[in-house]
Amino acid sequence: MENIRIDIAGGVTTVTLARPASLNAITPDMHDELEAAFNAFATDPAQEICVITGEGRGFCAGSDLKAVAAGGHRPYPAHGYAGLIERFDCPKPFIAAVNGVAMGGGFELALACDIIIAAESASFALPEPLVGAVALGGGLHRLPRQIGMKEALGLILTGKRVSAAEGLRLGFINEVVPDADLAATTQRWCAEILRCSPMAIRASKETVVRGLEEPGLAAAMAAQADYPAFAAWRTSADASEGPRAFAEKRPPRWQGRSNPDEDQ
Repeated sequence: MENIRIDIAGGVTTVTLARPASLNAITPDMHDELEAAFNAFATDPAQEICVITGEGRGFCAGSDLKAVAAGGHRPYPAHGYAGLIERFDCPKPFIAAVNGVAMGGGFELALACDIIIAAESASFALPEPLVGAVALGGGLHRLPRQIGMKEALGLILTGKRVSAAEGLRLGFINEVVPDADLAATTQRWCAEILRCSPMAIRASKETVVRGLEEPGLAAAMAAQADYPAFAAWRTSADASEGPRAFAEKRPPRWQGRSNPDEDQ
């Protein structure tokens, strides 16, 4: 990997965008590297959380237009922009630790994550209309779903840049912290998630995401038993370990497996 760094520790995969001189703008090669990194995370049973962050003073400034112009057009990888925008099949959580500017595709990359933790210096925008372009990395769909149509259109139709504090007020950010505390806060969020059953986490995320696509509440509740991660949790060792550990007044020993017979 020439444009990103991957660190794996204790069930957490950290993917760092590593082109600080260009505010981690994404090149065609970088799209492919991110696709490979997220594919590896998604298929590794030992990895439960993926954290995405940036090196230097920027999270991601979007597409590197100079690199695109020099290398010509190249189709995005199988899971779309940055290997994540169209990754609808991974029930594991993604956390964006936004350390600086998140512009255009960088904002869309953060919006594709399940949790956004932002440094106080972070800022966000979809400025494409200011240069005659349209945000095509999911931001036009995710932002109104996450903060409501009026607030989203207010940002989209003006290209307005907003601070982390404003993002928290609007509701697309989970927590804003001093810049120096971003790494520690991200670790705290990861630790809190890792206390939970991996099977239950995956089932919960998948049920929320897929349930929102159903025509209504009744349909979502009727369909959830057929969602893959939900069905896997129902037959998992974790589903029986949790109540057992509670009754025995001990910490649970999560297996993260879909079949309790694997323990035999």
